Amino acid sequence: MGCPYAGGVTAPDTAPAFKTAPADPISVANLAERGLRYSLVDTDDEAAFGAWLHADDRGFLQANRSDEQVKRTAEGIGYRRTIGVYDDGHAAVAASAPSELAGWPIATVNSWPGQLTLPGSTIEHPRTLSSWAISSVTVAPTHRRRGIARNLLEGELRTAAALGVPMAMLTVSESTIYGRFGFAPATHAAEWTIDTRRVRWSGPAASGRVEYVSVARYRDEVAALYDRVRLSSPGEIDVWPLRWDQLVGATEPDSEQTKSLRAIRYVDEGGATRGLALFRLTGGEADFTQHTVTVARLDSETPDADLALWRFLLELDLTIELKAGLRRPEEPMRWLLGDFRAAHVDVWEHQYLRVLDVAAVYEARGYSAAGSVLFDVTDALGFAAGIWQLVVEPVETTLRATVTKLDKTPGDVPALKLSVNELSAIYLGGVSVTTLVGAGRITELRPGSASAADALLRVDRAPWLSVWY
Repeated sequence: MGCPYAGGVTAPDTAPAFKTAPADPISVANLAERGLRYSLVDTDDEAAFGAWLHADDRGFLQANRSDEQVKRTAEGIGYRRTIGVYDDGHAAVAASAPSELAGWPIATVNSWPGQLTLPGSTIEHPRTLSSWAISSVTVAPTHRRRGIARNLLEGELRTAAALGVPMAMLTVSESTIYGRFGFAPATHAAEWTIDTRRVRWSGPAASGRVEYVSVARYRDEVAALYDRVRLSSPGEIDVWPLRWDQLVGATEPDSEQTKSLRAIRYVDEGGATRGLALFRLTGGEADFTQHTVTVARLDSETPDADLALWRFLLELDLTIELKAGLRRPEEPMRWLLGDFRAAHVDVWEHQYLRVLDVAAVYEARGYSAAGSVLFDVTDALGFAAGIWQLVVEPVETTLRATVTKLDKTPGDVPALKLSVNELSAIYLGGVSVTTLVGAGRITELRPGSASAADALLRVDRAPWLSVWY
């Protein structure tokens, strides 16, 4: 099967069609049998979208947005395809007793085609894959165990496949839900806690300089810096402007958290910004020398910038601790702390992937070696099921992948039996095939197949995603 996304070419923009793609007819019918209405939400309808946003807040245990926040959010994510599930029978009963909850859906989801950075991508030669980003999956506690979540997720997968989007992706608040739909963790993130009193920095002096900037200046520069950085960092996605506004507190300008933000940047010898960090200082009430540095975000384009920003934050006066969330499980700065045990790292799975089109997905990424492996894939939903042979071979100055669907397993190539979950987990190189064979999640059909697959899929640095969506 041919792959329009191969060779480092970004997938075609499906924006003209995706937002108004029809509601999945199977999910519509399934939920109608339960007396529920599954339908597209018009994000240009202020009342309808406002009710959807309030239901989304409820699902994630958040305070309801103010009218101004609703307006700003609607402007920021109104481009997405938005689905609500409504209990019209319940609403009809409620109509006799007017309520501020009238018109709220009892389940929500939204989605859009985001760009996922792939192994082998560089700023000069980017490799990205159009992937169906799924967000805001909620079901009201009053309507659980009615098959709503299943129809939300399967409806999204069928819609993405119908639009020709070869991968689905999401970040999760609960890790036990999405495996049944073929998703698996493909990137990990970490919460770092560092006792700064134990740090004795042993790294080289930076050639550039670190300087304070206003939070407004930070906001002006962070999107452009991130767009450069993400293209050389597999697992990252393109970020929408509202996310940056939320990061700097522009949506809640009067909150104490917003007022406490500080920003720095690293400037190289030529005067260009190569790194940015956003942080706040908390604590110190009982003892002013014992503050905590909380890093909201740190982006660096060069190793020099990365180490210089971390050193600045770790050596701030009147502090005893640094906390940084949503970081890489492995950070180079740990090797320069002087005391390895100064850092405590909690790791969790962050971004889940779900392969929909095996050929398109596996032909798109870069590879570290030539070779061949066969995947015998099971998929309860049918999208990725089959026997697929991946062949990576040199073409001129690069390696090119070809994926072919076969009728049977040939006897002369490395071969693995696995479900779509494992096929998705190994895609970015965040977990080795050998590890999943050891866990009993993948079966080698021939000895040595795991090593052969790992040689093909190896990456220089573990994939990582630095945002939620």
